[in-house]
Amino acid sequence: MSSRRVGLSVLLAGALSASLAPSANADVESYGHGHGNGQRTVGYYTQWSGYDRNFLVKDLVANGTAKKLTHLNYAFGFLDESGKCYSSDPWADYQRPFTAEQSVDGVADVAGQALSGNLNQLKELKAKNPRLRVNISLGGWTGSKYFSNAALTPQSRAAHVKSCLDLWIKGDLEGAPGAAAGLFNGIDLDWEWPASEGNTGNVVRPEDKVNFTALVAEYRKQLDQLGRSTRKKYDLTAFLPADPVQLDRGIETRKVFRDLTFATLQGYDYHGAWDPITNQQSSLRTPKGDPSASKFSSQVTVDAYLSRGAPRDKVVLGVPFYSRGWTGVTNANNGLFQAATGPAPGTYEAGFEDYKVLKGQLSKFTVHRDAKAGHAWLFDGTTFWTWDDAVEIKRKGRYIADRDLGGAMIWSLDGDTADGELISALRSGLSD
Repeated sequence: MSSRRVGLSVLLAGALSASLAPSANADVESYGHGHGNGQRTVGYYTQWSGYDRNFLVKDLVANGTAKKLTHLNYAFGFLDESGKCYSSDPWADYQRPFTAEQSVDGVADVAGQALSGNLNQLKELKAKNPRLRVNISLGGWTGSKYFSNAALTPQSRAAHVKSCLDLWIKGDLEGAPGAAAGLFNGIDLDWEWPASEGNTGNVVRPEDKVNFTALVAEYRKQLDQLGRSTRKKYDLTAFLPADPVQLDRGIETRKVFRDLTFATLQGYDYHGAWDPITNQQSSLRTPKGDPSASKFSSQVTVDAYLSRGAPRDKVVLGVPFYSRGWTGVTNANNGLFQAATGPAPGTYEAGFEDYKVLKGQLSKFTVHRDAKAGHAWLFDGTTFWTWDDAVEIKRKGRYIADRDLGGAMIWSLDGDTADGELISALRSGLSD
């Protein structure tokens, strides 16, 4: 999954009842409002980071990220048509051997060991950072096709949740029962989106709204049942849409948040090259002159959730470590709100670029900022990129702290620089 798009117009174009106090018990969500500055810092590490990007779990130690995170979400586990959970890439997840140079602990994997791959590296990462909570994220843009099936009936919900807890929490990997036991501290539900069209081909039903509530409740029930036997408290989180229309169509806010440890709100992809006009993708407030009908912004999203009953300390706002871009842009208004001919060329995807890649090309562009709205962009006369650099990421962290929200979420950790420039800026903003 490389896209988390907002709104139907975009799509058509392209438990814990409260945060727990700090504790030495690593089996309890020990950050909440209590990790130094009081906000969670949640980062997504993607299953595919170790391929073309060659960004390994070890790099989270090398660039200082691991010690700045409270939670790491490993993305993604998938669901089959019946709703059963499965690994979408067993090689990356638990089979790939890592050399000593590639490993978090500096020790090479050996043939026949019970657990290899990213999961073993995450296990080593937790050993170095015992207060870090690691959760498995299910679904994503390309993995949400069958969530509606899984959530459809009491029987399908119970079977789905059991399969996911067996695989990811109990660690019963194919051919290696219990090999990953104890790694994951909980489940992150990334259904994109209940009762709204997401990726092409997704199953969507009007009853997804009430069924999502029931699915969350089933997860909470089974996680609590398991926790009574293991004497652990398991996280249950969800990634939820930015668009208030999608929120009202698919989420029973008060009911869902009762069973969630916290939720991460989409704080990016408000606009992108699927739009014919350049715009911001992660502005804190709607910029003056925004020609779009949606008028998306982080403040619009956060206010929508709070006004519908989401507890402030369970609202975690997403921030992007990447840019959205257009080319063939009319050379006026520094490129903002101008017609474009299509997506800007990107390393991995047209119209998409990691922050660290664009930073290396910065000399080609002029940086423009709208401090009042809280966003920035790059423009060279024909190519336009949204620009969440250290200045803007720190601004977002400060916004989260000022509004006393539950923290910040990063999509995704592989976009940062080798010295962790963006996560350092985020933590600085959260602590101001």
